[in-house]
Amino acid sequence: MQRREFLGTLAASALIGCISGRAFANPPKDAKAVEALHTNWKEFLAAGTPVPAPTETVKRPNPEWRKLLSAQQYDVLREEGTERAGTSPLDGEKRAGVFVCAGCGLPLFTSAMKFNSGTGWPSFFTTIPGAMQTKTDYKIVFPRTEYHCARCGGHQGHVFDDGPPPTGKRYCNNGVALRFIPKDAKA
Repeated sequence: MQRREFLGTLAASALIGCISGRAFANPPKDAKAVEALHTNWKEFLAAGTPVPAPTETVKRPNPEWRKLLSAQQYDVLREEGTERAGTSPLDGEKRAGVFVCAGCGLPLFTSAMKFNSGTGWPSFFTTIPGAMQTKTDYKIVFPRTEYHCARCGGHQGHVFDDGPPPTGKRYCNNGVALRFIPKDAKA
């Protein structure tokens, strides 16, 4: 990424982060509804779709990841890069289904967990239980919570405290780090 592009993305991210999370589409009404999403998320999978367990760790050497992923996917998933806002078609995805890690296929979110944050990145108010690991990121000086796929360690995005109730969370995800599987897809 060139310096000018990086600085532009950084400035846009900071601005969007300050004003985001305002356009919520059908957020759950209470914690009980979120718990139901956590329990029933497999209903969003196509019949017969296998579900890899997060405990089945996927480790590959970097040259192998480079062969499996596009250059942009590698930058985001393995180098913790960020795609430009507004570039992912998954931001506007509205069909029922599951969002899986583009690196290993682990289910991370369902369509019922998604909302329109207005940031230009796919955003979710919760995750599938056990799908993510977090760490603190200081890349833009102030601390942010970064999250990764629990199975392959692929960088997905950052979580912020400006999402819809009842979680108040906004998982701001790089679309290139995800693959969407519609519920009506053949397994």
